Amino acid sequence: MHHKTIIEPFRIKVVEHIKMTTEAEREAFLKKAQYNPFLLHSNEVIVDLLTDSGTSAMSSNQWGGIMQGDESYAGASSWLRMEAAIKDLTSCPYVLPTHQGRAAEHLLYNQIGGKGKVFFSNTHFDTTRANIEFSGATAIDLPSPEGKETAVSHPFKGNLDVAKLAENIEKHGAENVAAVILTVTNNSGGGQPVSMANAKEVAAICKKHGILFILDACRIAENAWFIKHREEGFDEKTYREIAQEMFALADGSVMSAKKDALVNMGGFLALKDLDLAIKCRTVLIITEGYSTYGGLSGRDMEAIAVGLQEVFEPDYLDYRIKSTAYLGNALNGLGIPVIMPIGGHAVYVDAKAFYHHIPVEQFPGQSLACQLYLKGGIRCCEIGSVMFGKYDEDGKLIPAPMELVRLAIPRRVYTQSHIDYVIETFKALLDVQEQATGFKITYEPPFLRHFTARFEPV
Repeated sequence: MHHKTIIEPFRIKVVEHIKMTTEAEREAFLKKAQYNPFLLHSNEVIVDLLTDSGTSAMSSNQWGGIMQGDESYAGASSWLRMEAAIKDLTSCPYVLPTHQGRAAEHLLYNQIGGKGKVFFSNTHFDTTRANIEFSGATAIDLPSPEGKETAVSHPFKGNLDVAKLAENIEKHGAENVAAVILTVTNNSGGGQPVSMANAKEVAAICKKHGILFILDACRIAENAWFIKHREEGFDEKTYREIAQEMFALADGSVMSAKKDALVNMGGFLALKDLDLAIKCRTVLIITEGYSTYGGLSGRDMEAIAVGLQEVFEPDYLDYRIKSTAYLGNALNGLGIPVIMPIGGHAVYVDAKAFYHHIPVEQFPGQSLACQLYLKGGIRCCEIGSVMFGKYDEDGKLIPAPMELVRLAIPRRVYTQSHIDYVIETFKALLDVQEQATGFKITYEPPFLRHFTARFEPV
């Protein structure tokens, strides 16, 4: 019998209290946070869809591993277990543990970046772009044409535009290209998957020009699910084998373990080149910690080693992808504009289309994020001109290509009734759609402004 209901392939052993707030309370909380959901306290939130990073619920096996964490300063058995799991997955001989993905990005992109250097990607995420720009280099996005069309359905909207890549290498000169970064799945592009064929084409172009090819692999297991179910020739392979095949194409990889290693803290940089690994390791020891722990406790490393196994379990991945699609398809059914097809870790709402009466310079995405919190206590993240907008010489906003709101779903945390509650909140927003107003920024820092900017309603 084919069941329609997606049941969570786990039982709940420990519960965490959620405080059920009223709309009047939330109004006060949002005002105090100066209309930036990042500045809300977690106990003021009912359903937290701000990020799927570091918000996973760990399994009983992971918690069991935590009790066995070896906290030795050098050469801990927990490090050896984590290192072996990463080497097996990535086929990279040199593994550098870091406290999270952006620390790995900082080590690598500062080393290979700098003034005059360019990086290409299917889409650089916020911390990736910030680390590249912080080094003085330039980050250029080359998403596939389908990736820019929210309503167009395509099995691999996360792909990198290989024709544009070849053009840009010629334009900038291969010697000035620091690296090509393929992010799987493509987070800023709507959590959309990248095909193996695309990864192979990118690898071939990089090899031809002698350019470093890096895989940003924080959602590699979710990406493997899409390849198995959407790309020809992969239905007989396991999710793990598909991930291994993609890793093998790259010269190295950066991974935030806070996503597809199902842990709350951790990451790594894996490289094939010894010279580059030594340079990065020197900085790792100066800034993060010794080379066999790199800012992680033994128990974190133990949990990562277990998580990298569990994430490829077919029951887990089926539930993960289908439960995300459950939310996205329900919103789409209500007529709410979302990026289609639904990605792996999040649902992306097109705020510019939803609040068509709010001009982009008044940040419709920020408005939708605030409305979701007010009406339902749901916290989410704007991925639009607050996150990616820039200013021209006259201080006029150059908007981001899309004004999105991301509903990122923490792994193994919420049940179907939480998601039904989110759907009901959107229904309530439809009734008062035209009443929403825009925002203006009252304070912003030079980098990653969305984390700490302050707003007021227009």
